[in-house]
Amino acid sequence: MMAPLGVQSQEVPAAPLQAVPVTERAVLKCDHCKLVQYRTAADICRRCKKSLLAEQPKAELTIALVPEPAPRAEHGGLQVASAVRDLRHVRNLSQRQLAARMGVPRTYISKIENGKAMPTLSSLDRLARALQVDMSALLRDAPTRHKDETAVLTADPFLAEIARYAAHLDATQKSIFLNHVRELAQGRMRRTA
Repeated sequence: MMAPLGVQSQEVPAAPLQAVPVTERAVLKCDHCKLVQYRTAADICRRCKKSLLAEQPKAELTIALVPEPAPRAEHGGLQVASAVRDLRHVRNLSQRQLAARMGVPRTYISKIENGKAMPTLSSLDRLARALQVDMSALLRDAPTRHKDETAVLTADPFLAEIARYAAHLDATQKSIFLNHVRELAQGRMRRTA
């Protein structure tokens, strides 16, 4: 049994630990197991065998202000995952809807988009048909795909004229214009459905 704090005793520490002169003994409380004990020469707790010295605060991890870029496929490599995700979003399809069009489970679409599965040629063909694109669109990188889609859109004289006028609109006018276009598109969809 240990003496109360501040009271010194003439007891000698256990055999494996070195003895400290009585005049230099200090009473300490272990931060880990809360045992009150005399300081040993090795500054180790008798019960939990952890250091009795005050722990130095560990350096905190710094939070990056700018997120690390996601690992990308090697330059020139196939980027099917991002192509499928981008094309699916452009067509306002959920993974479930795309999977239904292809006749595959939704999890397969998720694995393709996350780069955990690489579709076979037959799956690429079904993906292209489900997304209503050419199979080569799934194999091109995003900037090339975007450039090609922009070229197709600006080839239409009506859309090119709208794009020329839309460049001069402020944010409010663009919002109003886009809302009218959405209403027209939804009205047309309702009539054809």
